[in-house]
Formats: sequence, C-alpha cells, structure tokens
Amino acid sequence: MDILGATLRVCVDDLDASVAFYERLAGTGALRFERGGVAVAAVGCFLLMSGPEAELEVLRKVSATIAVTDVDEVHRTLTELGADVLAGPVATPAGRNLIARHPDGTVYEYADRRSS
Repeated sequence: MDILGATLRVCVDDLDASVAFYERLAGTGALRFERGGVAVAAVGCFLLMSGPEAELEVLRKVSATIAVTDVDEVHRTLTELGADVLAGPVATPAGRNLIARHPDGTVYEYADRRSS
C-alpha cells in the first residue's frame, strides 16, 4: 500500500473568501466541485468545504484525506489490520475513496485517482 500524501480538511463559512486566501497561501489555483450539497475547493494540500451544517458535522469527523495509489489495496490492508471501513469504496469526481476508522478511533478518508 503506497501513501502518496495527505490533504488537510477545512470546513469554512465563506468558500469564496477562503479560496482566495488559500490560493495565495499555496500559490496555486483551486479545483472546485460539489458533492452531496457541499461546495468543495481543493487548493494545494487543503480541501475547503462549505455547506449545510448537518453535512459539515459529518465531514468534521474525518481527520484528513490520504492519497493512495489503490483504494482496493487500502481496503484489504485496513481490514487485515482491524480497521472498520465505514463507507466505500465509491466513485468520486477525481477517482475513488473510502472512509475508515482506525483501531485508535481516528477516521480518515483514503482516495485514489483511478476510475471505477
């Protein structure tokens, strides 16, 4: 299982104002999309999210997004190590993901760039 990097998840009230700040901070433009009623902007290593509080409450429970080469391999490895896969693997606008709770209780999203 190859871990390629991590993305910090940030819930914000004003996505446009936050995008402007993070674009300057990261020195790169935002990739924007919407998922489940939540507006999302990926800016460098930051994933900015804005939307209904009920949706953000769930998203805040995920500590980080971890980029991997293959979500299916991650699924097997996590299961073998005793983690609970809470959701997925499912298709996303950029590839596939799954959400897992590690044995210590921390919840992470794992994402790859492979199509389903």
